[in-house]
Amino acid sequence: MGKITGFLEFERAEPEKQPVQERVRSFREFELPVVQEELTKQAARCMDCGVPFCNSGCPLNNLIPDFNHEVYGGRMDGALVSLLSTNNFPEVTGRVCPAPCETACVLGIDREPVSIKLLEKSIADAGIDGALFTPKLPRGKSGRSAAVVGSGPAGLAAAQQLARLGHAVTVFEASDRIGGLLRYGIPDFKLDKQLIDRRIEQMQAEGVRFVTSARVGIDPQADDLRKDFDAVCLAIGSRAPRDLAVPGRELSGIHFAMDFLEQQNRRVAGDDVPEATAILATGKNVIVIGGGDTGSDCVGTSTRQGAKSVTSLEIMPRPPDERADSTPWPMWPLMLRTSSSHEEGGERIWSIATQKFAGDDAGNLQALHCIHVEMRDGRPQPTGEAPLILPAELVLLAMGFVHPEADPLAAFGVALDRRGNAQTDASMATSVPGVFAAGDCQRGQSLVVWAIADGRRAAQSIHGWLQQKHS
Repeated sequence: MGKITGFLEFERAEPEKQPVQERVRSFREFELPVVQEELTKQAARCMDCGVPFCNSGCPLNNLIPDFNHEVYGGRMDGALVSLLSTNNFPEVTGRVCPAPCETACVLGIDREPVSIKLLEKSIADAGIDGALFTPKLPRGKSGRSAAVVGSGPAGLAAAQQLARLGHAVTVFEASDRIGGLLRYGIPDFKLDKQLIDRRIEQMQAEGVRFVTSARVGIDPQADDLRKDFDAVCLAIGSRAPRDLAVPGRELSGIHFAMDFLEQQNRRVAGDDVPEATAILATGKNVIVIGGGDTGSDCVGTSTRQGAKSVTSLEIMPRPPDERADSTPWPMWPLMLRTSSSHEEGGERIWSIATQKFAGDDAGNLQALHCIHVEMRDGRPQPTGEAPLILPAELVLLAMGFVHPEADPLAAFGVALDRRGNAQTDASMATSVPGVFAAGDCQRGQSLVVWAIADGRRAAQSIHGWLQQKHS
């Protein structure tokens, strides 16, 4: 490594952010750039550990010690080459990935781990106006074609890899814009959508064709795609939300989190959201049910919309402040995580379950009736404490997703696993010859970094299948 004793000399640093009172006034990104001197120190903390568990902790197997070494030497171009060799979209993962690589960092056994996510984002941002978005053209055309259904991180990664391997690629997206979850599921204050637009321009220059407002299975028909293309990759995500079937669910003011987040992303993009269907937190007591990333995004969005109060409810008990003994290094640790949105305000209540929603005579939500619970044999059970009544005019259900939308999978006739996901073998192939699946639609709800990794693997398998089929 560049500095053998760096991990002894320097402390971990986090990126600085705009003050809360400033950043909640807009939907712009709020992390501040890090100067090269500080990046050098953070890269110097990367140990000569012998076995870099961070590589295997990262689903993409990013060459983390390699790009750290380049950053330490001030060679940001070299760091970017290393990063792009395994990751199609480091400008995305550097912003929204929870960094499982850091929890596997050897230094993290008894010290703070290396600031890998900060370094990844900084490397990507250093290449924003240069090599990051330079088209990479194939050496030649294969004469084969592939359709990619879905333009989230898995679909985009698969499409880019296939195009760079020389295949003619068309991406079909059901929405009006390309990007899937990246476009409409992640708030702009976490991921500036100009980054997606730049990637689309790059991929178009690499030969990828994009078709929006395409409901595959309806228009175009699945049979037509199979006839017109040599291979198909399904990357439709996992969009069927988990509902909360308790009394009062029909009241006005209860919405799925993704509907709320998509509307706000459209407003930021300049779209007109009709007042009759608008979901707004302004001036309301907001309850977010679910404590994951989507719930956190609802908290940050509600704060920026001017909510009267924001409360997050989680049925699980409060995690410990430090890594739990049940999840030792290098496992993903069970521990309390406080997102930037939680830093901005609001209350978090743990070990709580909603019994019913209450409303007025006009059918408008007014309150939640909740009970305290504890986990027994893996299931929440009432503790017997006094019930809790929380005022609320808006409830956002952010309890995750249960499986992909069924219609596109049924249209292709692919077999499903017991969870309703597309069933695939080790090569990402489905039960239908020539049809592959990648990302959340075959893995189940997961991380952006896993989606990119799955897209890359699917592309490599499709490439091999096309070569074998047409050899």
